[in-house]
Amino acid sequence: MSIGGILFLSFFILSYLIGAIISMTIILENRDPSKTMSWLLIFILLPGIGILIYAMFGRNLRKRRMLKTQKLASSIKEENLFENLKDIEELVKLEKESIKQEILMYDNEENYTEKKVISLLLNTGMFPYTTNNNVEVYIDGNQKFDRLIKDIKEAENHIHLEYFIIKESNIGSKLKEELIEKAKEGIDVKIIYDDVGCWRCWFHRKFFNEMRTHGIKIEPFIPDKFPMLGGKLNYRNHRKIAVIDGKIGYTGGINIGDEYLGHNKKFGYWRDTHIRIEGTSVYMLQMIFLIDWYYTTKEVILTKEYFPKIEHCGNSTIQVVASGPDSDWEAIHYAYFTAICQAKKSIYIETPYFIPDESILRALKSAALSGVDVRIIFPKIVDHKIVNTASYSYFDDILRSGGKVYLYTKGFLHSKLVIIDDKIFSTGSANMDLRSFMLNFEINAFVYDKEIIKLATEDFFEDMSNSEELKTEDFSNRSMMKKIKESIARLFSPIL
Repeated sequence: MSIGGILFLSFFILSYLIGAIISMTIILENRDPSKTMSWLLIFILLPGIGILIYAMFGRNLRKRRMLKTQKLASSIKEENLFENLKDIEELVKLEKESIKQEILMYDNEENYTEKKVISLLLNTGMFPYTTNNNVEVYIDGNQKFDRLIKDIKEAENHIHLEYFIIKESNIGSKLKEELIEKAKEGIDVKIIYDDVGCWRCWFHRKFFNEMRTHGIKIEPFIPDKFPMLGGKLNYRNHRKIAVIDGKIGYTGGINIGDEYLGHNKKFGYWRDTHIRIEGTSVYMLQMIFLIDWYYTTKEVILTKEYFPKIEHCGNSTIQVVASGPDSDWEAIHYAYFTAICQAKKSIYIETPYFIPDESILRALKSAALSGVDVRIIFPKIVDHKIVNTASYSYFDDILRSGGKVYLYTKGFLHSKLVIIDDKIFSTGSANMDLRSFMLNFEINAFVYDKEIIKLATEDFFEDMSNSEELKTEDFSNRSMMKKIKESIARLFSPIL
């Protein structure tokens, strides 16, 4: 045998040996069986390459990070670093007791769905519901940025921004100039960005550094010099948060970049959902930002000025919910599952990626089979090919159970929303996929307000009018090659 042949055989044997060792580690971690099987298949089908993929995406940092975070949480309480956490804990305790005593505002059969979801979110984390809120819903980046820039101009104390992606772009430059002006006025400006989501900024360091020279504090969330080797590439801060003066907050699906304004030729019009909250629920957006800032910088900046007294703003009931690999429970995932299971009339979903786990998929199929109106709007334009291909394999299950799928044709659909009957409207950063449910740091708002839900439902049906229905008969007749591609992509869905 030639030297090349010996080297190839040695590489082949070594790859399988390392793959076998890693496989045993994965099995002993008692992960979801589907994920475990996916990794075993990758090691068998892609020797060598599979190990590299695992190093980048597969290491289970959730347990290690959770232990580290729990230790951090203990020190926060012991040292009283975040005084307002006590107030939130007391509020959650009071609301839990109200549910037990059946004196919660949603204490009748008509409001059973809301009560179940509210109770679940109280038990999965410190996510109190608040009633003094006014909500505005935006359907694209133009609406969101026009209002955000106006609020930034009117800021009197501080501006906190946290985004997965912040691009050097026209809108990015416009925001930069406004923030620099506010910093010159003495306004406190802090920005958190995701180190992986903003990897492009390494090539455009001047964009961030210019803001830093004017006193704006900008930090990457959990930075890693070697993310592919360190295993942190798989754990991303996907949150979108803006807080102005502790009284106004934003969250949703819109990052900072020109494509979100519809200025990308490939995508055209960019349909998204973002909300502006004025009221008590801004405290939770603020708390999540400040804790993320502490995780990132170890700087304690929480003072009463970040939680000013808020007068009456409105009557919308909201729960702001965070989830991530540092959480004991996958709160958004569990809330979606519970809400879908409680649906009596309708389930409306918009998502750019549809890779549900077995529990969500089974809940949707069960709802459709029992007569609930299940509708999903999904982009026809592709931005991530393998994720898009895998999503179509799940549509087969939805259609066969009686659900309906629509492909958005007006532009690119990046909107992330779930509407259950006329009871619950949820939007935020979380997609309807395994990555958002289990790997990313996400944030969503659950809104229990019939007027807001009515407006969101009207937007949903407007989007449906700009979509083409994916007919069962047409979908069933797609080529065998497409079916094979979808099935192969679906095998990788637990790690997409």
